[in-house]
Parts: sequence; C-alpha cells; structure tokens
Amino acid sequence: MNQNSFNQIRVNVPGLGCWLTLLGLVWLLGAVGLGWLVKSLAALVLLVLAAPVLAFFGLRFWLRRNLVQGPCPVCDTPLTGLKGTETRCLNCGTVLQTEVDGFARVAEAGTIDITAVEVTVEAKPVLPEGD
Repeated sequence: MNQNSFNQIRVNVPGLGCWLTLLGLVWLLGAVGLGWLVKSLAALVLLVLAAPVLAFFGLRFWLRRNLVQGPCPVCDTPLTGLKGTETRCLNCGTVLQTEVDGFARVAEAGTIDITAVEVTVEAKPVLPEGD
C-alpha cells in the first residue's frame, strides 16, 4: 500500500487558504446571526476605499472655486493665490491682497495709491524773436 497517494493530489494555489478562511468566517458569522457585523465591516471597507477618491474630487472642486490667477499690478508677473489671503509678489516683493478677479496692492491707511502715466512731448521749433 502506498501511503503517499494522498500527497500526489495537491492543488497549489497561493493565498487560497486565506480566502477560504475568510469565506468560512463570513459564513459562520452569517449562520450564527451576526450578519449585521459582516455588513458593517463591508460598509467600512467600502468607505475606506472610497474616501481617497472623494477627497481628491472634493479638493479639485475647492481649488477651482478658491484659486485666483492673475498678474501682479506692479510688475505684471503672473501670480497664483487663494481668495481672501495676502501674498507677496515673487518678483518685486510687493504685498498683495487676493481678490475675486485678481490681485491688488495692500497699502497702509491714509496712503493714496496713484498710477503714473508717461506723457511724451513733441519739441516745437524755436523761432527767433523779432522776425
């Protein structure tokens, strides 16, 4: 009689024992009347798997609503900032307030902010006097 005949019929599937144990445990809990525990664990696993996806799309939605892009009002360098915050221009160092449509300079109370305009003057020929 060959005692090794049972060892010749072997299924070698890695990880199968773990899955069979899990399936047996779920079946046993369902048979005992603890199906609510199995359903709760399944809901918890689904929540853990769905949370990163929901966080990713939520962050993208929040950034679309609160991110402002525009030029610096002093040096026209492109800037990016969050609504309602102060930021500093990377090029000229001016402190800027982020508004809905762009950036504005932050000035102390009582400061008058003006914009300089360059004016060109054409030279007129000088006529000699007395002629």
